[in-house]
Amino acid sequence: MFIDEVMELVEMKTLKDALVGLPGITGLSTEQRKRLTIAVELVANPSIIFMDEPTSGLDARSAAIVMRTVRNTVDTGRTVVCTIHQPSIDIFESFDELFLMKLGGEEIYVGPLGNNSYHLINYFEAIQGIQKIKNGYNPATWMLEVTTSAQEIALGVDFNEVYKNSELYKRNKALIMELSQPSIGSSDLCFPTKYSQSFLTQCIACLWKQNLSYWRNPIYSALRFFFTIMIALMLGSIFWNLGGKK
Repeated sequence: MFIDEVMELVEMKTLKDALVGLPGITGLSTEQRKRLTIAVELVANPSIIFMDEPTSGLDARSAAIVMRTVRNTVDTGRTVVCTIHQPSIDIFESFDELFLMKLGGEEIYVGPLGNNSYHLINYFEAIQGIQKIKNGYNPATWMLEVTTSAQEIALGVDFNEVYKNSELYKRNKALIMELSQPSIGSSDLCFPTKYSQSFLTQCIACLWKQNLSYWRNPIYSALRFFFTIMIALMLGSIFWNLGGKK
């Protein structure tokens, strides 16, 4: 089944029947919750997925597990657009392409990373005055250090203008123009129905989910039932035969 394929993709087969629970108290850990979030998105079988800092709040081991899940998703042919904050070398190397912006939202590098960030390093080291990266140094940390506003002032350059005058920028523009043109004989994307399932199927699924949620917490459900009965008896006794009195 497709669900089993998704669970295997995000490495959650062993957690198939686990409850999500409360963060930090019961159920899944933070790292497992992040993988579950990815799995929920994959159930819709999207061609592109956007992720906002999937490794934030995780230790090195948990971040590596989450990024392995992201990498597995990419290997299925899907596109993953991901923001990342101060990644380690291993996490940074798991990406194929980089969209780097400076303060103000202007792009200063858009292109492939290459093996050991070869393309990124070559691009910035070709700019006159840029300090060479040291052996074993994190390329992600290095690129942020050499592209600060203070570096622009010290070198007298605008990294955005440097990028716009580069061959990389011209190749990217040409690729955008090529991909923006539909293929000959292609038709517009359309779907036979607005929703993938009928209204009745959606109602049954929602009711079944809500039923499971109540039965998973019998004490809470029993208290609700008890208070409902008590309030009904109390209000009934207050207004009992009130309309018949003269």
